[in-house]
Amino acid sequence: QVQLVESGGGLVQPGGSLRLSCAASGLTVSWYDMSWYRQSAGKERELVARISKGGGNTEYTDSVNGRFTISRDNAENTVTLQMNGLKPEDTGVYYCNADWQDSYRLSYWGQGTQVIVST
Repeated sequence: QVQLVESGGGLVQPGGSLRLSCAASGLTVSWYDMSWYRQSAGKERELVARISKGGGNTEYTDSVNGRFTISRDNAENTVTLQMNGLKPEDTGVYYCNADWQDSYRLSYWGQGTQVIVST
């Protein structure tokens, strides 16, 4: 049974930092493209950051580039999103996703963790 469990969300002031973690069981994170998505109130879920399977190439949405860093710990089977310089527009529920595609596709989601950036 595959499980992705996010942690690390919370309330932080603008300019602050948070570190989100996604602990995976039932799959090996280095075999999947691992991503963080977020969904803000009234908006569709959007991709924030992705780290590719194998070589670990990273990509970020423009609004977080230079502030957020996605990384993977193969030994711990976890994926982390370090978020610095947080802005109120970063507020939302952050979801971990594991995606694998070949002749068929496997995609798994965590339950999400809330991030609130506010004074």
